[in-house]
Amino acid sequence: MSPASPHGEHIAEVVVVRHGETSWNASRVIQLARRLSKEAKPAAVYSSDLKRAAETAQTIAAACDVSNLVFDQALRERHMGDLHGQKFDDAVKSKPEAYKAFSSGDRNQEIPGGGESLDQLSERCVSCLNAIAAKHKGERVIVVSHGATIEEICRHADPTSSARRRIPNTSISVIHVSADNRHWILEKVGDVAHLNVNEKNKGFLQSAFGGDGASA
Repeated sequence: MSPASPHGEHIAEVVVVRHGETSWNASRVIQLARRLSKEAKPAAVYSSDLKRAAETAQTIAAACDVSNLVFDQALRERHMGDLHGQKFDDAVKSKPEAYKAFSSGDRNQEIPGGGESLDQLSERCVSCLNAIAAKHKGERVIVVSHGATIEEICRHADPTSSARRRIPNTSISVIHVSADNRHWILEKVGDVAHLNVNEKNKGFLQSAFGGDGASA
């Protein structure tokens, strides 16, 4: 029998995790996996196929004794086009048009070089989570992804959410998704209660555009 969600047979509990960085915060990943292993067992673990997310997902799946581990490109970080891998401080001069597009505040604005607009990113990751929820009615699942992608997921669940820049590495956000009407409820954002004090104070890992994706 599949692990049940405590929120009803038509509601999927989606636990969204921002990946860890193996060379920078391996201890954070271990603390995260330990916490999740003590909570209700997930029916599956889904993850971006990029390296850091995939490694985090594998650690979580092993700790939770879950064999159903699925990698999905739809959970990747936002495609940053010409800004990908550029350091924040250098982008203004080295890629001015791309930086202008990124900074425009227009959700329909694509980034030169094949980069996604925020609306395109939202459509991609929201569609993916709706599909996951439809497969896991009444179950708990874990989804491992990246900073900007998770920000868009939280924004869709609650447009008033101040999730932007509140998603530290190895943090947990929880969303309840109705598989029947695709109604989302944001229950938790950027939770790092599993980390010790020193790890919490380290904050965020990202020094370049597409920082998560650049760590592929």
